[in-house]
Amino acid sequence: MARPVSHRMIIRPRRQVTLPAEVCDSLGLAIGDQLEVEVKGGAIVATPRKSEASEALTDIRRIFEAHGPPLEEIQKEGRQVRRDIYRERYGKKQ
Repeated sequence: MARPVSHRMIIRPRRQVTLPAEVCDSLGLAIGDQLEVEVKGGAIVATPRKSEASEALTDIRRIFEAHGPPLEEIQKEGRQVRRDIYRERYGKKQ
């Protein structure tokens, strides 16, 4: 569990705040992650909410790591498909 941290932030003109890197790192937050914000007892409570797409991608990665083909094989196949498409469109090799 994340250890308690406290930081003072400034509300910017467009009502924006910047979360300190230490806060984001301790919660595993990344650019594009969502926060649910509510007011409880005079305090602002922000709870991380991963998007459904992000959760689905994490699930897909976990499944592929456990049961799918190795990443190198997927990349090799992807390069071949790209070459084939290029050849079909332009009639020549890359």
